[in-house]
Amino acid sequence: MVASSEDITHEGPSTRYGRVMAGVANELDLPDRLITRAVILFVVLGFIGLLAGGITAGLVMVDNQQRVGWVDHTYEVERHIDRLRLQIERLEAARRGYLLDEDPTFRLIFDDAETSLVHEIAQLHALTEDNPTQRANVERLTEQTTRLRVMLGASMVARTLGLTQKAMEDFRTDGSVQLARETRAVGVAMMAEENRLLSGRMVTQRRTVVAFYGVLIASGVLLLLVATASILLILRYVRALATSRDSLKSLNETLEQAVAVRTRDLLRANEEIQRFAYLVSHDLRSPLVNVLGFTAELEQSGQTIAALLQRVEEEAPHLLDAEARRAVYEDAPEALAFIRTSTQKMDRLINAILRLSREGRRTITPIRLDMERLVQAIADSMRHRLDEIGARLTVETPLPQVVSDRLAVEQILSNLIENAVKYLKPGRPGRIRVRGYVERGRAIFEVQDNGRGIDPKDHERVFELFRRAGPQDQPGEGIGLAHVRALAYRLGGGVTCQSALDEGAIFRLSLPVIYVPEPAA
Repeated sequence: MVASSEDITHEGPSTRYGRVMAGVANELDLPDRLITRAVILFVVLGFIGLLAGGITAGLVMVDNQQRVGWVDHTYEVERHIDRLRLQIERLEAARRGYLLDEDPTFRLIFDDAETSLVHEIAQLHALTEDNPTQRANVERLTEQTTRLRVMLGASMVARTLGLTQKAMEDFRTDGSVQLARETRAVGVAMMAEENRLLSGRMVTQRRTVVAFYGVLIASGVLLLLVATASILLILRYVRALATSRDSLKSLNETLEQAVAVRTRDLLRANEEIQRFAYLVSHDLRSPLVNVLGFTAELEQSGQTIAALLQRVEEEAPHLLDAEARRAVYEDAPEALAFIRTSTQKMDRLINAILRLSREGRRTITPIRLDMERLVQAIADSMRHRLDEIGARLTVETPLPQVVSDRLAVEQILSNLIENAVKYLKPGRPGRIRVRGYVERGRAIFEVQDNGRGIDPKDHERVFELFRRAGPQDQPGEGIGLAHVRALAYRLGGGVTCQSALDEGAIFRLSLPVIYVPEPAA
């Protein structure tokens, strides 16, 4: 007889521990859900902020590079305009010098300046193709510089041919000076146009930079808010965890004492139940023995009365009626038989309860067991019965070795194997297998059969005392499996059933590899 925790109704330290633990769990449940959702939300917002900032930064960088390219383009145009103006001045200076002093150096300078001027015009053509205004200015420059080179070149040729007077006259009257001024004026106009373009591009670039910084600031503010909110939530959660940790630490300090107290309570209650069952069963046996004895005397008396009735019936049949005959020959024997059957059944039940009580009170003695030898001994003891019904028992080796109580383990496995033999399906060759293995530090033993099986709704019922499942065509009082589970509990293990109707059954015994005795009550 084993007492469960429900058998003790008063609240012990372990009950308070469970209640406090539930309170701590409930206290942390809401913040935990909120923090999970909030952190996910903040991470999403932070990711969106970073993504927006990154995309904006990339777009601004691309746009800024384009703006920088246009600014460089403007500077490049201005540089070529300045160089063109310089080459025009070189042309004029070289002509004057050559006219005043027919020095070949001036001629070389003139030729170089003319070549450079043509190059600069070509560069300006290439650089201003996308600007109609500047393109028109370049066309004017091309026409003006061409005329200017012709004028200047004519006076240079006349001087080279010794026509100094004509060369000087051309200098004064050919209008080259005015043309040079007009050419420089066109260059000034082009510079003004480039400066206008440069100013607009610089303004646009500044606006882009301002927008870039604005996006960065907004992203930074968003990230700062997300970080602040996340830190506050995490701090709150950490404080809750710290409080819970302190509570758990305080509870853990008394956990062993609480478990010991509850264990003593359970053991005390178990001993009281066993003592009560023993005393009740023992006290019931005395009146039951009396009933059995008086039933035997009544049967003897009935036989005497029946003999007397037979003499009366032979000598004076008129003294008897049908009711007296039925009472002596039928009613009384039938009632006595019913009383005897009932008292015998009660005697078996009381003996079973006494046996369970004695097993519960017996001291467990753990020793190292050779499980293969133990199971084989059980199989050998049932060999005659197996041969009778044509069944085969197979022991799959190796079996895990355990340190436990030999008598209890032997009774458990004997009951399971006997049940497997008892409930084989008629007409089907019986096959019973015993195997074992170690799983998560526990020894598991399985007894499998191919018998009639057990309905899943009765899997727990078959372990209850005086309860049986399926057809009641086999002898028994419904005690064996209850005894098996009680013994398994005492050994720190358990027994479960896996079965379906007409598909056989597997009874699975779980035991600690090394049995650790319970603390004394």
